[in-house]
Amino acid sequence: MLRMNPTLRCGSVLSLLSLLFVWSTLYGCAPLPAAEKRAPLPADVQASYAWLNRVTWGATTSAAQQLAQLGQRQWLQQQLQASNSDLPEPARTTVHAMTVSQTGLTDLVLKMEQQRKDADSVKDDAGKKLAQQAYQAEMSRLAREAATRHLLRALYSPAQVQEQMTWFWLNHFNVHSAKHNLRAMVGDYEESALRPNALGHFRDLLGAVAYHPAVLRYLDNEQNADGRINENFARELMELHTLGVDGGYSQSDVQELAKVLTGVGVNLGTSNPTIRKGLSHWYVRRGLFEFNPQRHDMGTKTLLGHHVSGGGLPEVDAALDILAGHPATARFVSRKLATFWLSDTPPPALIDRMVSTWKVTDGHIAKVLETLFTAPEFMNAPPAKFKDPMRYVVSSVRLAYDEKVVLNVGPMLNWINRMGEPLYGRQTPDGYPLVASGWDSAGQLNTRFEIAKAIGSGSAGLFKTEGPQPTERAAFPQLANALYFQSIQATLSAATRAALEQANTPQEWNTFLLAAPEWMQR
Repeated sequence: MLRMNPTLRCGSVLSLLSLLFVWSTLYGCAPLPAAEKRAPLPADVQASYAWLNRVTWGATTSAAQQLAQLGQRQWLQQQLQASNSDLPEPARTTVHAMTVSQTGLTDLVLKMEQQRKDADSVKDDAGKKLAQQAYQAEMSRLAREAATRHLLRALYSPAQVQEQMTWFWLNHFNVHSAKHNLRAMVGDYEESALRPNALGHFRDLLGAVAYHPAVLRYLDNEQNADGRINENFARELMELHTLGVDGGYSQSDVQELAKVLTGVGVNLGTSNPTIRKGLSHWYVRRGLFEFNPQRHDMGTKTLLGHHVSGGGLPEVDAALDILAGHPATARFVSRKLATFWLSDTPPPALIDRMVSTWKVTDGHIAKVLETLFTAPEFMNAPPAKFKDPMRYVVSSVRLAYDEKVVLNVGPMLNWINRMGEPLYGRQTPDGYPLVASGWDSAGQLNTRFEIAKAIGSGSAGLFKTEGPQPTERAAFPQLANALYFQSIQATLSAATRAALEQANTPQEWNTFLLAAPEWMQR
């Protein structure tokens, strides 16, 4: 049972300020010596906890028990195969009931497009305003549903590696939901293009992304036509998605790839365009995706030294083959994976081994991750990766409630938004930063302290039911749990342990733990 210090005279506010002082001091000074920073802990237990905390959205007591029962090898193989992704109740029921889960992309987008047109056609100004507001509200609801589904899976899916890779690819192939009608598309983009391919071959993933209407609209390729070239998608496809900014391509390659992508776009109508004779056999429509040969440059292109013969849509697949198979892509993506999972400055030798695996397996993502996760540099690494907002919030709630399913992730969405990392909210195509410098400002840390207090007090509203008469169920966070005493406690510095001992109440103790410098890292 957790014991509080009965002799502490200062109030809770002063205690919180004291921890902030300790926190800022620790971040501003050199690391403590290992003997002072950590209490004795068996090396295998410490390494197992650190490894589990790194390969999940955050270690929990139940996850640690499962790892111990299966053993690291079998547990990892199950993760890399994503054989079980079922959510527990009531999260499963919540997800299945969502509009974005029940309605296919084409039907959903066409329905919303008709609602938009109907709203715009209202003659009465007041009526038009109300109809347009209703349309915008429904679009926002759809995006919130998708974000809610994403968070519930991050919290409770047994397939933790797949869920993290879904977030990684969502960030890597970033789209901004506020553009055009993407709020109605992001749920399907994540569900049909990213999650099923998150651990497969990179080429399959790249193809699913390149053909998805959300990407084509976000990067303006529907405006890309012969005689009116738009290079946006072509440039980001090479710079951000495959080769990297230093991948050895030229402006000429960007222009040639843009020509390959001419005519590739989106059709939001219920009918197909009239195609002139001689070109109609090249026309392709799959759902909202459309390839219009009348807008396509049919000439031969030269991309990265490869000739791409004019032949309609198959040119796109040929170009994607070139990009996915390029050595620069293997290195760029492998380095980014190592940065996400391990360190802001991953070891070059480890990246080299990941690249070798990429080449041998033809870009099989799960195999590349296996090379990473089983590497000595990964297995023996101390917690040194600063948590971004998403990981901080998810890991904190996972530790606090483990398998007890929250009823309302609204507060979590608000916290992530406050810290500047809303799902589908990055305006620029580069995605959110993967390194500490993007998230370790003083303002960010102060916000995290407030979030720690909200979670630690049990009054965040995570168990408040929705409806006309919302009620909040009692659910106090259990942070002083088996995982804490078996693993986490020994990772804390003397200063953090002293702060915890000064807590007046369990709520303060929880807050101090979630605001500790060690909890900011994994």
